[in-house]
Amino acid sequence: MLKEITILSFGGQGGVTAARILALAAVKDDKFAQAIPQFGAERRGSLVKSYLRISDKEIRRHSSIREADVVSVFAEKILKIVNLEDYLKDGGITLVNSEIGGDYCINASKIAIELNLVSAGWPIVNTAMAGAMAKILDISLDSLIKAINETFHDKLAEINSEAAKKAYTEVHKCNQ
Repeated sequence: MLKEITILSFGGQGGVTAARILALAAVKDDKFAQAIPQFGAERRGSLVKSYLRISDKEIRRHSSIREADVVSVFAEKILKIVNLEDYLKDGGITLVNSEIGGDYCINASKIAIELNLVSAGWPIVNTAMAGAMAKILDISLDSLIKAINETFHDKLAEINSEAAKKAYTEVHKCNQ
């Protein structure tokens, strides 16, 4: 079954990297996957869209995603500038880096700050959000950690793996 995911992040939060890590993890789980970034001029703080497809069969589509099964929002402020209904198919679910918004919640910013995953004052939430998305998308934690270790090295791999593990266990359905 094909799952299509749209990741909405601000430049500098790691949305593109999260899509790549999740695609690699899905392949390690013997699935087919593709990660497609879409952004204009690269600039910290600008909206970045990343697309991720995961399937048990070969994926023939190679385009942006208009209506996703899952929309992952890396910052609560994004909810003020986009209408999630424009990105989500009927019956789709949302994951928000928040304590209150979306169908699923994770405080990825808190995890990033606790582990000192911060750059220029911004929490880098990519691996925490990847951990939460992996849980929702039925990607194994083992494959996710292997993908993180192939993306980062040494201490950075260890810290990012810890962020993913925490989010994988802490992601929960929100009370709306």
